[in-house]
Amino acid sequence: MSDPNPYRAPDAVVADISTDGDLAGRGERLGAAIIDTILLLAVLFPLMFAGGYWQAAMASDGQVSFGTTLLWAIIGFAVFAVVQGFPLNATGQTWGKKLLGIRIVDLAGDKPPIGKLLGLRYLPVHAVGQVPLAGPLFGLVNVLLIFRGDRRCGHDLIAGTRVVKAH
Repeated sequence: MSDPNPYRAPDAVVADISTDGDLAGRGERLGAAIIDTILLLAVLFPLMFAGGYWQAAMASDGQVSFGTTLLWAIIGFAVFAVVQGFPLNATGQTWGKKLLGIRIVDLAGDKPPIGKLLGLRYLPVHAVGQVPLAGPLFGLVNVLLIFRGDRRCGHDLIAGTRVVKAH
């Protein structure tokens, strides 16, 4: 007969579930970020030249007005959304992530909606990054969080996402 003790530990074996094998490597994520940055700059720099940003910066010894900085921050985010919007919406990947075989998923492993990706994962980091002194410090802390055990950066924590290998 079995022990009728209701406080006895269960007999079932409970194993820890680890998803570390699916997580994208830090090097892969860095490579994808570099590719995405080069792509963004290739589109944005000619727009900034045509829009007079560089001429205004040179005329004022590199000191551009807050309004000009804000305008180009908005334009920069819009260009990012246009350039990366299609692959993010289709597969949860930027072009760099697509090239390196990694993708963004939510904590359940599903592709997040484009609004969540742009509005929570990218926009807050971009907006705070425009603040003098605090922005670069925030950006550094954001990316250094990748050295946590779950390899999630600050923008992943804000958006409830993680980056995994695309199988």
